[in-house]
Amino acid sequence: MEDIRNAILEFAEKSKKSKFYFSDMEKAVKKVIPDVKARMVKKAATSLINEEKLIYFSTGSTTMYGLKGKGQTEDH
Repeated sequence: MEDIRNAILEFAEKSKKSKFYFSDMEKAVKKVIPDVKARMVKKAATSLINEEKLIYFSTGSTTMYGLKGKGQTEDH
């Protein structure tokens, strides 16, 4: 689980965009850990959100993820 979390954080930090879809995050993790399941990526992302390292960004129809403090992802 820790290696999945690290892969997510690495992707979020290197991403040119401040917000990204779950599918983009999943693809990035699969490059590092090819046999990872989507459910494990979701669990790792949720744990990072609970620790406030990642945040949700909702457009109303779509939920995106963002690295806390990067770009315009804050609700201020």
